[in-house]
Amino acid sequence: MNIVIITGGSKGIGKALAKKYASENYKVYSLSRSIINIQDVTQIVVDLSNFKEMKNQFSMLLDQLKEHSTSSITLINNAGRLGTISNIENIDPIDISESVNLNITGPMVLSNMFINYTKNLSCKKQIINISSGAATKPYEGWSVYCASKAALDMFTKTVAAEQEMLANGIKCISLYPGVVDTSMQAQIRGTKEENFKNLQRFVDLKENNDLYSADYVAETIYNIDIQNKLENGAVFDIRTI
Repeated sequence: MNIVIITGGSKGIGKALAKKYASENYKVYSLSRSIINIQDVTQIVVDLSNFKEMKNQFSMLLDQLKEHSTSSITLINNAGRLGTISNIENIDPIDISESVNLNITGPMVLSNMFINYTKNLSCKKQIINISSGAATKPYEGWSVYCASKAALDMFTKTVAAEQEMLANGIKCISLYPGVVDTSMQAQIRGTKEENFKNLQRFVDLKENNDLYSADYVAETIYNIDIQNKLENGAVFDIRTI
């Protein structure tokens, strides 16, 4: 059985990924706070910023997976949060904490548990982290988002280096999906220009139909996956394809 576990699989890129992998006969699990109607996807309600709840739910899922014969298993850390868009001094500390927890601490915790679970499996096994070009480019108003995505990329590279040294290690990669037509983009366009100097660029992308669809991104990621195009530790922008 080919298994894919996706965080934030109820909307945006995560939803598109869940639908795509399920359509290709993968056993798909979605971890998110909300449930929607997606055919052939097992949805688990969990607050990914509540680490105790996340650990308990993920542990139960991993225990269930022991009953299956596994041909491949993938964790896609997709869930993310832009948070309040403004200069850092204007953002509530709790909002900062929530963004960091969802964007980087959560993926670290899930990866820790996933690697421990898969260490004795000899099948294809990998972690795909959905990052952002914001990891390499500073946007005024996105300090928390940019920093957490940069941290996710370095986490990817470090885990890959650790696993490379093992006889039965996993592959860990990071992907930039480009600018995608999701609710996050709607949030950006609804921001006051005084809080985000790059606002007009994102308004223009929408008006000029230059945003990727979530379905296109999911299709591209799936093809990258099944064709084994990426090396362990790669940080890859799908816009370069």
